[in-house]
Amino acid sequence: MESTLAVDCGGGGLKASVLDASGTMHAPAVRRPTPYPLPPERLLDEIAALAAGLPPADRVTVGMPGMVRHGVVVATPHYVTRSGPRTRVVPELLQAWSGFDMEAAVRARLGIPAIVLNDAEVHGCGVVSGTGLEFVLTLGTGLGNAIFHGGRLAPHLELSQAPVRWGLTYDAYIGEHERLRLGDAHWSRRVRRVVDALSPVLAWDRLYLGGGNSRRVTPAVLEKLGDTVVVVPNSAGIVGGVRAWTLTR
Repeated sequence: MESTLAVDCGGGGLKASVLDASGTMHAPAVRRPTPYPLPPERLLDEIAALAAGLPPADRVTVGMPGMVRHGVVVATPHYVTRSGPRTRVVPELLQAWSGFDMEAAVRARLGIPAIVLNDAEVHGCGVVSGTGLEFVLTLGTGLGNAIFHGGRLAPHLELSQAPVRWGLTYDAYIGEHERLRLGDAHWSRRVRRVVDALSPVLAWDRLYLGGGNSRRVTPAVLEKLGDTVVVVPNSAGIVGGVRAWTLTR
């Protein structure tokens, strides 16, 4: 029975665990803060360090922020900055990450088969039912998203980089920085505005709110979002590492 090393790479932290085929963790998740600056080789070092503290695995799934196509990084918002989210973009890092084949690099570094996806896509793999159009929004350092139709992962759309109000992108509008500035109640109303704006665009059958900040959406706002919206645990970013192998291939 194959075991999967699942690595969830965020803007503020990296975590990993090894799971069996049913999605049960073989060991407690291990965590490390996301270091900056973070060129590709340094992230590979961090992933290898996480793996070294866990039982051996037969394959690895990595979720990371940004647009990833066929394991190749098109763009990543946080890892191109000097000191993390909302700090200066470093041209050398922008160049290093653009077009970087992360999947091939992870496979070569760990010596096992690898899948690299957007982190919200891995999160979605852990929660979707496989029926209808299912949309995933992850609320954390920024905004992540993924679309599944009939249980299959659709091509990635980086909604986080679209403008929303006052020149802000979705990433900035409901990211962690704004939550801390506004407080949970005001920030939750922003989350509702985003959901209401995207609903007629996607016409989902089910929307999953995940990520570390999904639990901070106030009960009053959740009630107004309706029955098609479900809050899911942040652990889906790890558990989804197993199902990613069947929902994306």
